[in-house]
Amino acid sequence: MISFLSGHVMSIGPDSAVLRAGAFGLRVLMPARSLTQIRHGEEVSVYTNLVVREDSLKLFGFLTEDESEVFDILQSVTGIGPKTALAALDVLTTDELRAALETGDEKALQRIPGVGKKSAQRMILEIGEKLGPAKGLTTAAPVVDDTSGEVVAALQGLGWQKQQAEAAVEPFIGSGLSTSDMLRAALVSLGGNRG
Repeated sequence: MISFLSGHVMSIGPDSAVLRAGAFGLRVLMPARSLTQIRHGEEVSVYTNLVVREDSLKLFGFLTEDESEVFDILQSVTGIGPKTALAALDVLTTDELRAALETGDEKALQRIPGVGKKSAQRMILEIGEKLGPAKGLTTAAPVVDDTSGEVVAALQGLGWQKQQAEAAVEPFIGSGLSTSDMLRAALVSLGGNRG
């Protein structure tokens, strides 16, 4: 497995760069934001992931080890392949992706080409906590009173992650709703669907 590569940039295309390492020129697929940071003729080092398929070998490259690890984890989601994982890193930084997963922000995840509502929900459920907390972004935790705390616990018991449950309950905090009414409203807001 090729996990790291250093070489001179021979050419840059819309979705890849060719790096010369010794006597070899290797085509490395990269996020667009990374391609804008490298220049023809300069030497670059990239963290790589080799994706082996029955009919192809594709080398994906990233300027940071964090991006490379996130790319790997994204592919563990049902229905997410290397193309969509790469697109995710085009649209969102690793910290933005972590924040979206932590807060259950389906809309942010749906900005990724090829990711619809169901895929966004699967991402939140399957890898929500695997990426760890966002390093550069901070999100305020919602204030939870007794009623909303019970509803959050009930939603977790039904299979939602804590962040998703808190986000669904937050609009109803202080509304005077009973526990059962708040639970019903939160379920409607979640769409009654865990993925």
